[in-house]
Amino acid sequence: MRTVEEHRAAVAALLPPLGEEEVPLAEAHGRVLARDVAAAVALPGFDNSAMDGYAARWTEVSRTPVTLPVADDIPAGRTDVVPLAPGTVQRIMTGAPLPPGADVVVPVELTDGGTDVVEIRDAPPAGSHLRAAGEDIAEGTVALEAGSPLGATQLGLAAAVGVTVLPVRRRPQVLVLSTGSELVAPGQPLLPGQIYESNSRLLVAAVEEAGGVARRLHFVPDDVEQFLTTVRAEVASADLLITSGGVSAGAYEVVKDAFRELGTVEFVKVPMQPGGPQGAGTVDGVPVVTLPGNPVSAFVSFEVFVRPALRRAMGHASPDRLHVPARLTGPLRSPAGRRQFLRGRFDGGQVSQVGGPGSHLVAHLARANCLVVVPQDVTELSAGAEVDVVLIEGALQ
Repeated sequence: MRTVEEHRAAVAALLPPLGEEEVPLAEAHGRVLARDVAAAVALPGFDNSAMDGYAARWTEVSRTPVTLPVADDIPAGRTDVVPLAPGTVQRIMTGAPLPPGADVVVPVELTDGGTDVVEIRDAPPAGSHLRAAGEDIAEGTVALEAGSPLGATQLGLAAAVGVTVLPVRRRPQVLVLSTGSELVAPGQPLLPGQIYESNSRLLVAAVEEAGGVARRLHFVPDDVEQFLTTVRAEVASADLLITSGGVSAGAYEVVKDAFRELGTVEFVKVPMQPGGPQGAGTVDGVPVVTLPGNPVSAFVSFEVFVRPALRRAMGHASPDRLHVPARLTGPLRSPAGRRQFLRGRFDGGQVSQVGGPGSHLVAHLARANCLVVVPQDVTELSAGAEVDVVLIEGALQ
């Protein structure tokens, strides 16, 4: 028997930090930053206007109404801005450089909009509608921190501060293999006792959502020799092998039988539901994690053990899913001695259970957007009780 936390640590220990590589900005989406990146330029790079209006000296416009000549036009992108002459204003556009001498921008809405001479009917306080050079970020300071996932806003910032290449962690190469003589490829005719193979599709997508690169191996029947031949022909190219099925206590458990012969994979029971039987170790020096075969068990096991280990190896500063408290919309029961990961639907601080606890209920899993965590010493919760909810990214509406 191994606790959830102990098995999480065992799986994490199999995956050391992945190497670093540099990629162009255009190829960095979804990657994880390996090192801090400094701003090559300040943001803003120069004092500029936050409004369309008139650059002025506040002392000359503070007593309104006042009429002043418009000495110049400053559109965004102009590079030859001249100082503001006393007793004049300059018409200025949002983002345009502020002329030396100006200390306020009067919005066009407070004027008559004149182009040669303008009447200023009201004036904001001194310093209004100005963006100071470097007020967002100073040149040379850290713009993006190591461990940051590179999404739209991070890539936008990188481009804004003049970065063209980013240091990122290498994406893990993951092999996914399902086992079971009952499995048939989707689309093929089913005989009595057969089912369509779905775990590999589920797990490949889960690996990719976590940031890895996944490849399906053709699922194999419950044959130890064929299983080992398939694994050893491919495993050297991977950072991790994930198997599903063949790890329970019954007969024909091909994964357990095959890897026990090698003596490098440890099989344990974890007090959780779904996903009790687990395994972790190495095959020919390559990390392997063995998951149960029921689809919900495979998914929950991946979420609890594999996903955080992959993301930690990729350098994520926050490898775990977001946990939030929520109130149950209805009562629930849970067997003693096992930590439950129930499918749920989270909305507005409340969570409702989706379907029963059965590990075969794939349709209910597809409708869930979170996992409701029930501690193993809790057997009953009433409606309104607060529970820990794990938000499943990508499933939220």
